[in-house]
Amino acid sequence: MKRSTGLAFRTTALASGMLAGTAAFACETPAMVEVPDGATATTEQMVQAREAVTAYVAAMEEYLVCVDEEMQVAGDDAPEEFKSLMIQRYNAAVSEMETVAAAFNEELREFRAANPE
Repeated sequence: MKRSTGLAFRTTALASGMLAGTAAFACETPAMVEVPDGATATTEQMVQAREAVTAYVAAMEEYLVCVDEEMQVAGDDAPEEFKSLMIQRYNAAVSEMETVAAAFNEELREFRAANPE
C-alpha cells in the first residue's frame, strides 16, 4: 500500500513539475514594434506606429497577466529557479514595455517639432 501511495505522490509531483516547466513557456512575449524616426516620419507612419505601440502595450499587459497567473498556478512550492525565472521575465517585460512607450513618445515629440501645425 505504501508503495502505490509513494508512486501516486511521485506521479503527481512529476506531473506538477511538468506543468510548471511547460507553464514557463506558455506565455509568449509579444513581438517588438519599430518606432519610426519622428523627425522624418510621415503622419501616416506615426499613426501606424501609435496603433502598433498601443497594440503592443495591450499584448504585453496580457503577457504580464499570463506570467503572473503561471506563478500563481505554480504556487509557493514551485522551485526557486522557476520563481526567479518568472520574476525576471515579468520585470524584463515591464522594462521593455516602458522603453518602447518612451521611445514612441520621444519620436512623437520629434515629429511634432518637425511638423508644427
